[in-house]
Amino acid sequence: MEILSKTIPIAMLTFVVSSMLAVGLSLTIAQIMEPLRNGKLVFVALLANFVLMPLGALVIARVLRLDQPLGIALMLLGAAAGAPFLPKLAGIAKGNLAFAVGLMVLLMVLTVAYMPLVLPLLLEGVTVDPLNIARSLLLLMLLPLGVGLTVNRQFASIAERMRVPLNRLSSLSLALLIALLLVTKIHNVLALFGTRGILASVLFLLAGLGLGWLLGGPGFGTKGVLALGTAQRNIAAALLVGGKNFEDPNVVVMIVVVAVVGLLVLMPLARILGTRGAGTPSPTTTG
Repeated sequence: MEILSKTIPIAMLTFVVSSMLAVGLSLTIAQIMEPLRNGKLVFVALLANFVLMPLGALVIARVLRLDQPLGIALMLLGAAAGAPFLPKLAGIAKGNLAFAVGLMVLLMVLTVAYMPLVLPLLLEGVTVDPLNIARSLLLLMLLPLGVGLTVNRQFASIAERMRVPLNRLSSLSLALLIALLLVTKIHNVLALFGTRGILASVLFLLAGLGLGWLLGGPGFGTKGVLALGTAQRNIAAALLVGGKNFEDPNVVVMIVVVAVVGLLVLMPLARILGTRGAGTPSPTTTG
C-alpha cells in the first residue's frame, strides 16, 4: 500500500503534463482565437465559470455544512475551469467544436492566474500560498501547453506523431490516478457517504449544467458546449493545487469523487445531446 501511495504523485504529474502537451499539439493559435470573437458568448462563459461556479460551490458547501476538507475541494473545483476533456465531450454531443476548443484554452489559461488570486478569498480560515499555486500551474500546465503549441507550429509532422501516444498516456494516467486514489483512500471514499459529499458533488454538477445551458445562447451547439464545459471542471488544476497545498487526504479524495460522478453523468448526457443536436451547429464568430 505504501508503494501505491508513492505512485500517486507520479500519476498525477503525468496526467497533468501529458494532457496539457496533447492539447497544445492538437491546436493552433488561429483555432483557439477564431471562436473567441463572439464577445457575448465569451463574457457569459467567463461569468459562469469564474463567478457563478465558485459562488455555487460556496453556497453548496455552506448549505450542506460540509466538513472543511470537502468544502475546500469544492472551492478548488469551482475556481478551476477549462477541462481538457471538453472537446471530446463536445464532439460526442455534436456541439460546436471550434467554440469548445477556444473556450477550453481560454478558461485553462485564465485559471492559472485566477486560482492564486481567488482561493485565498474563498477559503476563509485556510492558509494557502498564492505564489506556490501560481508556480505549480504555470510550470505544470501553462508551460506544457505552450511547448505543445510551439512544436505544432514549428514541427507539424512531429506533433502529429506525438498526439495519439500523449492522449493515450493522459487517459491511462488519469485512470491509474483514480484507481490508485480509490484503492489507497477507500476508507475516505466510503466515509463520504455519511458527509453529504456525494450529494454536494451531484448538486455542483447540476449547477454547472444548468448555468451553462441557460447562458449558452439560442444555438443548440453552443448551449451544449457551455453546459458541458461549465459542469466539467479542470480536474488537473484542482488536483495539482489540492495535492500540493493541503495535507488532508479528503481534499484530493473529494476532487476525485466529483470527477468520477462528472464522467458518469456527462458522458451519457453528451450522447443524448448528440442524438438531439446532430446537424444543428451554431455560429460563434458574430457578436
